[in-house]
Amino acid sequence: MARRGTPEVNSGSMADIAFLMLIFFLVTTTMDVDTGIARRLPPMPEAKTENVSVDINKRNICIVLINAQDVIFFRGAPIALENLKESAIEFIKNELNDPALPEKEMTHVKELNKEVAVPKGVISLQNDRGTSYGTYIAVQNELVAAYNEIRDQEAFKHFGVRRFDDLTESQQEGIRTIYPQRISEAEPKNIGGN
Repeated sequence: MARRGTPEVNSGSMADIAFLMLIFFLVTTTMDVDTGIARRLPPMPEAKTENVSVDINKRNICIVLINAQDVIFFRGAPIALENLKESAIEFIKNELNDPALPEKEMTHVKELNKEVAVPKGVISLQNDRGTSYGTYIAVQNELVAAYNEIRDQEAFKHFGVRRFDDLTESQQEGIRTIYPQRISEAEPKNIGGN
């Protein structure tokens, strides 16, 4: 008796169908790319530039450190996370013109059509290589919340609007001129702990 072979399944079109399905899902799937921490990074240094140090008055810099045990230090003193926002607001605004806090510079803000005292303060965030990611993000959130609260206050003061986000783009730019978000991140180091 002659043995009859089993017929082969034509699989040539299966690859085409799989490819079409892949393209379909790639085209119809949306990617959410608006996640992460928005930070403006400095430009890459050119190959033959020397390290140039920028002189910044010490009173204009607020150093926030996070060590390997997730202890937060604000201007050299330990601080609880829940107090960080208020301390940052006090530093950024310097409402009492404290000589230990940032100096101010009179600047014409065209959106407000007047001269305004603009603080020169910079918050420098430095963390240890052993810092937990959760603490790092919590500190970032508190610092950004400080700027958001200040901007909301300024929106109400200058425009009678309770929320900065409810202002027009031009009005927002005016508030950003007075209080630009100046958070500098230093390279992580082994600053303490394990």
